[in-house]
Amino acid sequence: MSKSGRPREFKDTAVIDAAVEVFWTNGYEACSTDDLCKQTGLGRGSLYNAFGSKHELYEQALRRYHEVGIQAQIELLEQEGPVKNCLRSLLEWEIPKGAEADSRGCLLINAAGERAKSDPVVEKIFKQHVGLLEQAIWNAIRRGQETGEISKEKTTEELAGMFLSSYYGLRVIFPATMDYALAERMIDGILNSIF
Repeated sequence: MSKSGRPREFKDTAVIDAAVEVFWTNGYEACSTDDLCKQTGLGRGSLYNAFGSKHELYEQALRRYHEVGIQAQIELLEQEGPVKNCLRSLLEWEIPKGAEADSRGCLLINAAGERAKSDPVVEKIFKQHVGLLEQAIWNAIRRGQETGEISKEKTTEELAGMFLSSYYGLRVIFPATMDYALAERMIDGILNSIF
């Protein structure tokens, strides 16, 4: 317990969430310790005492982003009702509108593009995220094939792989363009290729 009587993990979670925002906005290389201190409210000494290094905080930020994001995506895919609606919900989840619109894209995709080839931690977290998401997509498509909503003409693996690659394409293209009409055409095209 901390001196305030609150479990330390609560404080750490708030600090990690603040760090997520800094790394998400700036990327790893352009993120300074001063940026992290300002956003988290911790002094330089406290930050390093709590997390050891900028890279260790980055790892925890990526893990936190992964855990929250994968849970949200899996919940969308496991909703009751037609599988088409579940898959559409997942695709539309990436296209926030209004005040929630964000051109930063996905922190994990950004991290993989920036550091996966040189940073085994980033590579591991990204692969774990993609693997869990692919399995959840596979499960949803299999469910649709078993109910007759999706044809069995193509294998579950083929459809899941195609959906996953299209979904990640959308997750790269939309933040870069913020083109809602293009995103809607992409979503319709992805779903029409399966149903």
